[in-house]
Amino acid sequence: MGTLDILSEDERLVVRTVRDFVDKDVRPVARALEHADTYPEAQIEQMKRLGIFGLAVPQEYGGTPVSTPCYVLVTEELARGWMSLAGAMGGHTVVVKLLLHFGTPEQKRRYLPRMATGEIRATMALTEPGGGSDLQALRTVARREPGGDYVIDGVKTWITNSRRSRLIALLCKTDPGAAPAHRGISILLVEHGPGLTVSRDLPKLGYKGVESCELSFEGHRAPADAVLGGEEGKGFAQMMKGLETGRLQVAARALGVGRAALEDSLKYARERHSFGKPIWRHQSVGNHLADMATSLTAARQLTLYAAREADAGRRVDMEAGMAKLFASETAMQIALNAVRVHGGYGYSTEFDVERYFRDAPLMIVGEGTNEIQRNVIVRQLVERGGLDT
Repeated sequence: MGTLDILSEDERLVVRTVRDFVDKDVRPVARALEHADTYPEAQIEQMKRLGIFGLAVPQEYGGTPVSTPCYVLVTEELARGWMSLAGAMGGHTVVVKLLLHFGTPEQKRRYLPRMATGEIRATMALTEPGGGSDLQALRTVARREPGGDYVIDGVKTWITNSRRSRLIALLCKTDPGAAPAHRGISILLVEHGPGLTVSRDLPKLGYKGVESCELSFEGHRAPADAVLGGEEGKGFAQMMKGLETGRLQVAARALGVGRAALEDSLKYARERHSFGKPIWRHQSVGNHLADMATSLTAARQLTLYAAREADAGRRVDMEAGMAKLFASETAMQIALNAVRVHGGYGYSTEFDVERYFRDAPLMIVGEGTNEIQRNVIVRQLVERGGLDT
């Protein structure tokens, strides 16, 4: 059974449509846009027209919802063309899910219809310069004025789509003195305005085109109804739920990068000859290709398993962590092997292989480092008494 066979006919059409878009409109221009670090405006607009930003939004809000396995495969296709495009819709989808799971009826009505069309694109703001993976050590504070607005002060970093996202799911402390700390953490739905500035762009090894920036909050005001779900102190648990989707999306991005590297390597190994035969016939090269294909297939199945479990309504922090951990490490190894297969050309900017090698590490450290994923996995193993069988 092929991978797409697990989807409905309508969902297979969605994946094929995105695949055609990638082959026609992304791959021919991705190298030039990436090297110039140019925002892919035309491609993002086409993603809007294709309905990609509404794939997690229910029909009642104007979306075209698909299953989580379909969403994974769409993300893989986008990342196969250019990982930055998949990143541009990753945080957006997490915020959609946060609104669906926890938002008030008014918050859903206010944002979801325009998020479905891509008119509003959303991002998350979790990481801080001094905190890294320790989200409970937040220093960004939102203080409620008596009977009025929240006033926000703090700094967030590594925020994707900082300038172009009109909605920010901000993880912050609304009760800095709470013990334990997570009880004082909330998510505020924040929009750009006075007191919120993009203070600097962060230079990056890869993941170019789409900006990653530092956000500074200095007396930025948000209305009282900006708290996700309308109740303070729930933000940490809400974001942990949202990160299940985020980690599946990162795993799917890794699948796309790994697949692109494998496909380019296989094509090169069939066309490139040395010592009188195509290089895939040399055992060392053939072994690389065999290992790349095997590990990519395993990573995809693990990711799709976690996606199916999510759609079944089960808790999938362990499964999503496993998928993100394995798929990202796999993508990194495949990208390295792709450089080996290409030899000197793998180091040349005239080939896409060097881009895959620069993009792959992001999935290892993004959306919770792989060291954090291992902590999540072992904690769940202990709590669940082992693996379900």
